[in-house]
Amino acid sequence: MTTFLLVIIYLAFISLGLPDTLLGTAWPVMQLEYDAPLETAGILSMTIAIGTIISSLVSGRLLKRFGTGNVTFVSVLMTACALLGFYFAPSVIWLVICAIPLGLGAGAVDTGLNDYVAINYKAHHMSWLHSFWGVGATLGPIIMSRFILNDNAWRGGYFFISIIQFTLVMVLFFTLPLWKKTAQNKPIAESKDVKNIVGNQANQEQKPLQVKGVKLALASFLFYCGVESAVGLWGSSFLVNIRGLNPATAAQWVSLYYGGITIGRFITGFITFRMTNRKLIRIGQITALMGAIILFLPLPSPFLLVSFVIIGLGLAPIFPCMLHETPVRFGKKYSQILIGYQMASAYTGTTFIPPLLGFIASQTTIGIFPIGVVFLVTGMFLSSEKLNHLISKKMSQKNAIEDSKAV
Repeated sequence: MTTFLLVIIYLAFISLGLPDTLLGTAWPVMQLEYDAPLETAGILSMTIAIGTIISSLVSGRLLKRFGTGNVTFVSVLMTACALLGFYFAPSVIWLVICAIPLGLGAGAVDTGLNDYVAINYKAHHMSWLHSFWGVGATLGPIIMSRFILNDNAWRGGYFFISIIQFTLVMVLFFTLPLWKKTAQNKPIAESKDVKNIVGNQANQEQKPLQVKGVKLALASFLFYCGVESAVGLWGSSFLVNIRGLNPATAAQWVSLYYGGITIGRFITGFITFRMTNRKLIRIGQITALMGAIILFLPLPSPFLLVSFVIIGLGLAPIFPCMLHETPVRFGKKYSQILIGYQMASAYTGTTFIPPLLGFIASQTTIGIFPIGVVFLVTGMFLSSEKLNHLISKKMSQKNAIEDSKAV
């Protein structure tokens, strides 16, 4: 039963990744049909992102009240209807309207599934879960490109993806009873090196943001998603304008960066059998920092390719491992709300940090790209290490109290 439900969760994450890359792929054709300005795509993207942030912030309370299965069912239904709305949209205004439920649904699904896996499954499942998101994000443009090649029929691409989402909605509806049963039968999946760190803190009546270390965790997610999206958005421009590569080659190299993240997360799932989340996060951050530093060096072009792959592989384990540590770091009591806050922080980084870096580059030069990447990775590393120090201190204090009671 738990295995069957896990398969459904994996499929849900593929479906979560499918719409994320559709707009960028279809917009050149959509823009011509609607006779819209280029920046309209940015407005649509921001609308989706804001909806995702809002739903991530409130999803913790919704999950506690209605349960993960029900929230996931309704949220996927919202995204399916929104994608179908894109298919029928007669104007840009309708696209903006449909972007709202698309963002709201995506944020709730993301938070709910991440929390459910963090509590009920082992760490390797969290890494594999996010690699399946990469599968969806990769398939989205492939599906859309097939329809665009057929008389620029971008609407057919949205319709096809919506049918996939509606199919998942039906599956979720018939499997709703499994969610509660699985949650009742599975204990919290604890880290190998940190168990019940929070001690009595989880039993105290505290607001989630008042729990020690939460703000450091939020900063880590902000920096992580900022650097992940910034490399994807501005990496090609840096390679073309500063290192002199042609656009086609630059695009291929950046695609290998995303490939490094997807493959790295799949491999990370196996490594978690022998290594703790905390160690994987640290190794990933150091690896990403090494890749960013290589961008500074006046090395031949092949080394640039290596640097993007290294950054991707380094980033791969960080996000899923940080999510999986949430109920261990802060207690199961707070996990649903805090994962929602962390996802909101992550989407905030994705939404605002790349445009900020782009604005600074437009006032100076895109040559600052490596500096920005190093700054963001360093900020993530320092926030994470300070959080680790705080958790270790809590653990030492807890052990000292237990030893004194034993005496």
